[in-house]
Parts: sequence; C-alpha cells; structure tokens
Amino acid sequence: MNKNYILGQEKEFKALMKLSIPATIAMLVNAIYNIVDTIFIGRGVGSLGIAGVSIYLPIQMIIMSISLLIGVGTASIISRKLGSKDLEGANKASGNLFFIIVIFSLFTSVFGSIFAREIVKIFGASNEVLPYATDYAKMMFLGVLVFPICVASNNIIRSEGNAKDAMISMILGMISNVFLDYLFIYIFDMGISGAGLATSISKGLTFIYIAYYFIKKSSIDIKLKHFRLNTDISKETISIGSSAFITQLSMSIVTLLLNYSLYSYGGDQAVSIYGIVYKLTLFIQMPLAGLIQGMQPLIGYNMGSKNIDRIKNTVKISLIFSTCMSSILTALIFLSPEFIVKLFTTDKYLISQGSAVLKIVILMYPILGAYMISVGFYQSIGKGKESLILSLLRQIIFFIPLSLILPSVLNLGILGIWISFPISDLLSSLCSLAFVTKQYKDVYLLDKNQFC
Repeated sequence: MNKNYILGQEKEFKALMKLSIPATIAMLVNAIYNIVDTIFIGRGVGSLGIAGVSIYLPIQMIIMSISLLIGVGTASIISRKLGSKDLEGANKASGNLFFIIVIFSLFTSVFGSIFAREIVKIFGASNEVLPYATDYAKMMFLGVLVFPICVASNNIIRSEGNAKDAMISMILGMISNVFLDYLFIYIFDMGISGAGLATSISKGLTFIYIAYYFIKKSSIDIKLKHFRLNTDISKETISIGSSAFITQLSMSIVTLLLNYSLYSYGGDQAVSIYGIVYKLTLFIQMPLAGLIQGMQPLIGYNMGSKNIDRIKNTVKISLIFSTCMSSILTALIFLSPEFIVKLFTTDKYLISQGSAVLKIVILMYPILGAYMISVGFYQSIGKGKESLILSLLRQIIFFIPLSLILPSVLNLGILGIWISFPISDLLSSLCSLAFVTKQYKDVYLLDKNQFC
C-alpha cells in the first residue's frame, strides 16, 4: 500500500497501528535484548561486570542524545516536507544529517578509544569496577563508528513511513548481539570485553542494512551536492530535536549522579541493582517509544498537509493506547519481580533488594505514556520550545532535586533515591497532560493558518 495513503488518508487507528506495531516490536525486542545481554554479563562475568556496564551507560546516553538531536529534528522536517510534496527539501535535510553525524561518529570513536580508561573514571568507576568498565568501553567505542549513524538513520526511515525497514534494521542488530554475546562470553571466554565487542559488531550489521535501504528502497535521493552543512536546516533541526537531546542527556546526567550517590549509600552492589532495574524498565519504556515513533510521522505528515483533525485524533488514540499498554506491562513485572531479577544473578542480596527496588521504580509507569506522548507530539509539529520544556520535567526539574533532598535532607538514605523515581514520574506526567490539554483549547491549534 502507498505509504502516503497510510500517512494522509487511512483511518487514524489503522495507520497508527501499521506504523507503530513494527516500531513497538523492534523496541520490545530491544528491551528483551538488553535484559538478555545483562543476564549473560551477570552470570558469565558477575556483579562487577554489571556495574561496569552501568558505568558506561551514561556515556552511551550522551552519544545517543546527540544522535537523536540530529535524527529526531531532521525526521520532523522530512515528514513535513513529504507532506507538502517538497522532495528536494527532504533530500537537503537528509544530506545535512549525514554530513554532521558522520563527522561526529568518527571523532567520538577515535577519542573514546584512546581515552576509555580516563573517561570511565570520570563517570564514577571505583577501583574495583575500573578494569571491567575500561575493557567494556574500549570495545563499545569501536561500535561508535556506526552507532550514531544507525540511531539517526532509523528516524529518517520512519519519517518516510517505512516502519518495517526500521524494525528489521534494529532486530537484525539485536538478535546478532545476543548470539555473539553467548559466543564471546561463554565459548571464547572473553568476559566483559566480549560483551562490548558483540555489541559493536551487531551495530555494524545494522549499519549494513541501513546502507542497503538508502541505496535500494528509500524515496529520498541524496546526491553529493546534498552532503553538506546547511545552516538554516541545522538550526531548525536543533530546535526541534533539542527535546530528544535533553531527554537522553538528562538520563545520562541522572545516571552519572546516581552512580556516585548509589555507591556512596550502598557501594558497588547498589550500582549493580540499578543496572538490573534500569534494563527491566526498558521492557515498559521501549514499547512506548515504539508507539511514539509510529505516531510522529503521522502527525508530521498531516501538519505538512494541514489536516488538523487527523492530528488531534492521532494524539487521542495514542494517549489511550499508551496508557493501556504501559499498565499491562507494569502489571506483568509486578506479578513476579523476584523471578525476573533471579534471571540476572544468583546473589541473594541482589535478588531481594533488586525486587523491592524494581517495584518502587515502576510504580507510576502506567501513566508514563502520557508524558512520552506529549513530548513526541510537540516534536512532530515542530514546536521545539514546548517539547524542550516538557523534556526537562521528568529528569532535571523533578528527579534530580528529589534524589538529592530525600536521601540527605529528609534522612531517607538510599530509599530516598528509589522513591524519587515514581514521584518524578507522577509529577511530570500530570504536568505534561495539563500542557497538552491546554494546547487543544488554544486557538492556534484550531487555526489552519498556523500550520503554514
């Protein structure tokens, strides 16, 4: 079926499902991969291996935040250009993206590989965890040659309405990563280095498929003349993508602060617990992200064609569907948290404490979809300021102050850190929902002239 028909004419629910289901499947597989990856490391390397991965996590988030800054911003531009039938404008935006992201990938990979030990020390690696974190980071930085390109490119593929190809590229990398994890950790006995190498090789396979897509299947035709820095496009890209950048960057800042705070209150075991819990929260967050990835090209395309009713209906359906999905996934984890944590480790302390922490952290996840949909909505319509404000709420405005005040000022210790998660989720979700509700009442969303 013609992708323009799906984006612009098919019933909103059907169109959303056709675009979201492949993205949601890919994200769900990604969440399962992250869980399996951590299980391999926890059982094949040990709790210090999990702690080493946790140290690298904020580094990866910084790299991803910059990749999303360019990818999400460009995808919004492309969707709107395609909706207004401006193919040359879409080509220019894509060329600008690849020019920036290739330079960023090369620089980061080389710099990170040379200074891996110094970088992980800055990000909180203790003397005991340092060798694990360093070995893992060295291998991961090899994959940074293509990782940012893969992240940014997937946004472009989805902006064209080709959710299946984006799904295939992601699943290809994740399945190969699981296989290579087992091979390098258990068969070749490479330990934590094997886990990092497996991830880097799998990113390379994803890159190969993405290259094939743009050469053979994409409607975007990037010529050499497009592969250049365009100041005007870059400004718009940064404005729109800044919310995605802030969301990922704030997660990196939070994880960095958490690594220090958790080590201070509970040592390396507390860092390991967070490493496990974080991977399990992805089981809920990733499918929600998949839904939003399906929603965004729908909204962007219909903004370009000035179909306001279609935009409003898509947002309403997305809010309802995200709440139902997050509630079901949260309930599944709540039913057997100990069983799930046992998959990662045989350490009785980690199992007991990890199960309790997991239930606390995901307590407000059933309403988290409202927050994520709100941020995605403003990105899609090109409202960079509003999406940026909402992106700051959860991690920066609410979580960081709470995680500092509750443990020390209120003397709650490490418990104060854990309960900061559901409180910040509740406050940010309520605020974002009020934000979008007000938006619907504003005249400019109802005035088609504002979409010019």
